[in-house]
Amino acid sequence: MVDRPRRRIPEATVIRLPVYLRILTEAGDDGVEHLSSDRLAELAGVNAAKVRKDLSYLGSYGTRGVGYEVSYLVYQIQRELGLNHEWPIVIIGAGNLGQALSGHAGFGQRGFPVAGIVDVEESKIGSVIGGVRVRHIDDLPQIVAARQVSIGVVAVPPSAAQDAADRLVRAGITSILNFAPVVLSVPRGVTVRKVDLALELQILSYYEQKRAGTLHVVPRSGTGASA
Repeated sequence: MVDRPRRRIPEATVIRLPVYLRILTEAGDDGVEHLSSDRLAELAGVNAAKVRKDLSYLGSYGTRGVGYEVSYLVYQIQRELGLNHEWPIVIIGAGNLGQALSGHAGFGQRGFPVAGIVDVEESKIGSVIGGVRVRHIDDLPQIVAARQVSIGVVAVPPSAAQDAADRLVRAGITSILNFAPVVLSVPRGVTVRKVDLALELQILSYYEQKRAGTLHVVPRSGTGASA
């Protein structure tokens, strides 16, 4: 197959590509060789026109009446997302969240091995989490340089998040995944993605309320029933 020239991909499309990749990978594992845009759209929760538009940025247009070749589309998406090689990550914070993230085998299986975990608390230094020994945060630059890490994860309390981000940037990290519920200030050229669990729960509460068909007003603790 001949690769077609690709255009710059919009961020909204980039965000959907991992969803398509998961669906296509699962389909391939089940022995599915071709998948239509309608079926891919149904599984991804978007419309078929959007799927076709998204995949056109990869130079993939499918075949009428046949659909997209699953294995080749998986290859195209993996290449576009840079998943054809590993991206070691470093985690700042060896608390409950940091431990859960480090112990998650899925990171390594998907090409994001944990190269290091750092913390400031002496009680955590030297412990082993997910096969990785926790080191002092002062060792961060050494870890980043030795393992050529470019992605850092902030898994610390909100009050320590900005300092963690500053340390990552100084160490040479150019992409940050932030689990702290704060907005990080970073230099131009550094990419930050925020994982806001409270925000996701609020979105789910909207759908639950919509599904119920009624508006339930329950005063929050410490507040009055009226504004």
